[in-house]
Amino acid sequence: MCRHQFNADVQSANMDISKGREVLPKNVKPIHYDLTLEPDLEKFGYEGTVVIELDVVEDTTSISLNTLDLNIHSTKVSSGSKLITSSPDVSYNKDTQTTTVSFNETIPAGSKATLTQTFSGTLNDNMAGFYRSSYKGDDGSTRYLATTQMEPTDARRAFPCFDEPALKSHFTITLIADKNMTCLSNMDEASEKEVDSRVSGGKKKAVTFNKTPLMSTYLLAFIVGELKMIETNSFRVPVRVFATPDRDIEHGRFSLDLGARTLDFYEKKFNSEFPLPKMDMVAIPDFSAGAMENWGLVTYRVVDLLFDEKTSGASTKQRVAEVVQHELAHQWFGNLVTMDFWDGLWLNEGFATWMSWYSCNTFYPEWKVWQGYVTDNLQSALSLDSLRSSHPIEVPVKRADEINQIFDAISYSKGSCVLRMISKYLGEETFMEGIRRYLKKHAYGNTQTGDLWAALSDASGKDVEKVMDIWTKNVGYPVVTVTEDEKENAIHVKQNRFLRTADVKPEEDKTLFPVFLGLRTKDGVDEGLTLNKRESNFKVKDLDFFKLNADHSGIYRTSYTPERLKKLGEAAKNGLLSVEDRAGMIADAGALAASGYQKTSGVLSLLQGFDTESEFVVWDELTARVGSIRAAWVFEDDKVKDALKAFQRDLVSHKAHKLGWDFKDSDGHIEQQFKSMLFSSAALSGDSKTLNAAFEMFEKFKNGDRSAIHPNLRAGVYAIVLSNGGEAEYDAILNEYRTAKTSDERNTALRAIGRAKKPELIKRTLSLPLSDEVKGQDIYLPMGGLRAHREGIEALWAWMKENWDALEKKLPPGLTMLGSVVSICTSSFTSKAQMDDIEQFFKQKSTKGFNQSLAQSFDAIRAKAGWLGRDRDD
Repeated sequence: MCRHQFNADVQSANMDISKGREVLPKNVKPIHYDLTLEPDLEKFGYEGTVVIELDVVEDTTSISLNTLDLNIHSTKVSSGSKLITSSPDVSYNKDTQTTTVSFNETIPAGSKATLTQTFSGTLNDNMAGFYRSSYKGDDGSTRYLATTQMEPTDARRAFPCFDEPALKSHFTITLIADKNMTCLSNMDEASEKEVDSRVSGGKKKAVTFNKTPLMSTYLLAFIVGELKMIETNSFRVPVRVFATPDRDIEHGRFSLDLGARTLDFYEKKFNSEFPLPKMDMVAIPDFSAGAMENWGLVTYRVVDLLFDEKTSGASTKQRVAEVVQHELAHQWFGNLVTMDFWDGLWLNEGFATWMSWYSCNTFYPEWKVWQGYVTDNLQSALSLDSLRSSHPIEVPVKRADEINQIFDAISYSKGSCVLRMISKYLGEETFMEGIRRYLKKHAYGNTQTGDLWAALSDASGKDVEKVMDIWTKNVGYPVVTVTEDEKENAIHVKQNRFLRTADVKPEEDKTLFPVFLGLRTKDGVDEGLTLNKRESNFKVKDLDFFKLNADHSGIYRTSYTPERLKKLGEAAKNGLLSVEDRAGMIADAGALAASGYQKTSGVLSLLQGFDTESEFVVWDELTARVGSIRAAWVFEDDKVKDALKAFQRDLVSHKAHKLGWDFKDSDGHIEQQFKSMLFSSAALSGDSKTLNAAFEMFEKFKNGDRSAIHPNLRAGVYAIVLSNGGEAEYDAILNEYRTAKTSDERNTALRAIGRAKKPELIKRTLSLPLSDEVKGQDIYLPMGGLRAHREGIEALWAWMKENWDALEKKLPPGLTMLGSVVSICTSSFTSKAQMDDIEQFFKQKSTKGFNQSLAQSFDAIRAKAGWLGRDRDD
């Protein structure tokens, strides 16, 4: 696709393209916004007035600011007590989303100016800007609330503003609403008075909130609607959880208490007081991301805030805890100190991700989250970053419409992995001291990545920037190949760029990463060894046992000789390797087989050797690797597919039977997930004992016994009965989606529904995503299950081609969800011919907003095609 190139030499009048970025001119700077909004929840519009106080930096005859999909009714510019104009020339540039207000009289540098605009907008249903969200009232009618999602660049959809993270300002918000409505914003309420409505003509209340501290536009939030609330005073300032009337507000209790404890923990850890007078967390029925860290008013998807112990399992609880702690970490890291532009996004997200695991580990040590980190965060980073179409952690962002595409596993997962690596390298306490200095120095300001490295260098006395720049400014990571020299008692290690497609070109293999070798021997771990060049030799006292990348905090894959891999398998059995080592080693072996460094048959025999393994995280990785082999072979002969299914059955069944699938109150958090994972894995690979148990539970459940399926088993049982059953099972699970009380129960049903393989059931599943029955935020849930089988993968692609126009309309390309849908519908294919078909389809279409997702799909298909070509006959 030919992209619209911007040339830094040709400046459009209302854009400053310094550093190759499209940003607003710097002639004025906002210092305070007084914003009044009155939403109309019947006609889905709103009226607004904004008064922006400006510092005039250069002699000025025009003011440019961001607007999108707003109607501006009047504009007035004054300076001090002098009116400059009430009828300026107002022009709009659609491409750069800027409105420019021009006037004849010059306002001199050093003075103040005020821009006043009245405007109206639509309460859209795209989950961006100021938008509407719906829920069901007691009488079955549809009710609405008005809420916001500004990050990254949608504050301009809500009101005219200088919509860049570095243009921090103070905000005073007033919301006008019916008297029975709850009004919320970032700050606490300052006053309430009765006013005449501009929208309906009757009397309404105007709620004005206290002035905010200095903050970025993307962190503003305001909500108007009927809401229930619970509150705790166990933290220094009030913490509250809100939800719509159709929800059981007591389900917010877990998040409420955790939120208060987390704020207290962060204040102490960061040595910095939470600067706002309250902390609100709100469950929003329609929400595109998982949650949003608006300062003092965090918004969440319902499933990521409300949690019911009785109907949800252990993994859901962990997800809620992680999301709450992630968003609260942002209150300091992101909100108090903010990146100066979007290429620093990774620092926000990577740190909040790392911090949520760090705090989760402190609060719930029995969850052992750092073990899961290796199979979860690290693997998702290594997976995406092994594609040619990946991007560096610090990615240059030029335009607003490119920003959404970088909210991916590189920003979040690889970003947090780099921080984990540096925290290990410096020591956790030193790392935390660096964070404290960084927050203190830059409070209420904006930073670049180098500012964090400087603070960490300052705290540690090490040159952090030199090491970390290589990791954040370059794409990809290495595979480290290890050979042994018995005569010299040494190992030879060599690094090369790793690509899943196994076709690295010399020019792509120029970066030499500082690789922390983390050498584990019987004497412990040597954290001091670093490979800084292409290859080198290192002495090892006893070659009988060694392993690189102890606990897998390094971002690389390690390739051993087949003999060494066998020895490591034995070392694992003899208790010489940590849980992280065992899981990471299996992940590496699987990934290296997929890209031709090892044979798939060799990996299968390595996996077989783990049949006596005792830990959940290792089994999680074992089953994931078998799953990725089965996914690559999904279009192959049934004979081979049945053999792989039998391999999985033989691997997991014995362990599944031994652990069982009854749950006791004494079962730990990990044990619950372990039982559930093995049960599903065994039954889905055709083990008759677990299969029959699943159908028995489901039969009782279908006949009204809601306790027949334990919450930890629900997703597995649904998948099993849909994969092996027919219409009766399908109808029962679809009905569960329609009638279950909690979002988690409904999502579990919707996520499983695609497992049904019969053509008429696939057809019914594909009628769901674009129907009124499924909220826009959940469009991809019914698609997920279809990727588990060949028929589903083919049907998904056919459906996407047929419904492309409707998809583009429902999911505008500037928002992230279209990219997710494109990925889901294309990335499961495995051959060149299938890829050609996808390429052909998109040839005539604009792929703006999801070109990255599409390129990643192509890379994933190429990698599988290459793998099959090499190992099909192995």
